[in-house]
Amino acid sequence: MEKKVPKKVGLALGGGAAKGLAHIGVIRVLEKAGIEISYIAGTSMGALIGGYYAATKDIAFLENLFLKIGHKDMYGISHILRKKDGELFKDKTVLEMISDQIKKMNVEDCKIPFSAIATDVENGDEIVLDSGNLYDAIQASTALPLIFKPATINGRLLMDGGFVNPVPADVVKKMGAEFVIAVDVSSRWENLETESLNPIKVYNMIPQALSIIEYQIARRILKEADIVLTPPVLGYKMFQFGDAKEIIRCGENEAKNKLRDIYRGCGTTPPPKKPFENFLDFIFYGD
Repeated sequence: MEKKVPKKVGLALGGGAAKGLAHIGVIRVLEKAGIEISYIAGTSMGALIGGYYAATKDIAFLENLFLKIGHKDMYGISHILRKKDGELFKDKTVLEMISDQIKKMNVEDCKIPFSAIATDVENGDEIVLDSGNLYDAIQASTALPLIFKPATINGRLLMDGGFVNPVPADVVKKMGAEFVIAVDVSSRWENLETESLNPIKVYNMIPQALSIIEYQIARRILKEADIVLTPPVLGYKMFQFGDAKEIIRCGENEAKNKLRDIYRGCGTTPPPKKPFENFLDFIFYGD
């Protein structure tokens, strides 16, 4: 009998600021499950987490880093909007927190082939950053207007990739993935209330408006995915990094819940189960 060869797995990680911390939980579960990730494409926070992991294969560092952040370590939103330099935390920016490991690396040097998605400010084109400095690629992909300054790469002014490709399932498929796992943490349809608006309400509407844009774009692109993970994190706000533990756990639980389908789809053989685990499978799945 011919041995079944596992498919090359591609991971498409969407944006979502703090909600994107769920990607950490997803990756950790896939690692423990023995599912090898062959390609990663990321947008915004998905580019930061995906890019760092692709370069180092060290998800524990990212998890420990964000678990140390508390609500008191965050600047207020008025400071963040006024500064527009990515200074979310009181000691350093998000990128500065991981810069020591990736500052001098190129995308081509990553241990796992990686692409970051950005948007051309001038014409709205999708820019796939699959070469050049890794730090610069992540910076461009995470440059959300009103919060971060646009980044300049090869003469192009680039901003957050969520405006053109919120969950880049199509990109990771083009990279060579045969089984695409997309992780969508932010796209959704919402009805915006427009009555009695004030400046605070207008600011609060920005994430909702972005979610609507992402929903309209992502529902087309996500058709390229073989399986879509949707960790239940939509109730968290963009800068709710102080709840990292809960958000990461949401990613873990979603990946665990879809693990059987992932095994079947990518052709990876699950590790042998203990008798009690087989009993639970029989109770919940009937096999």
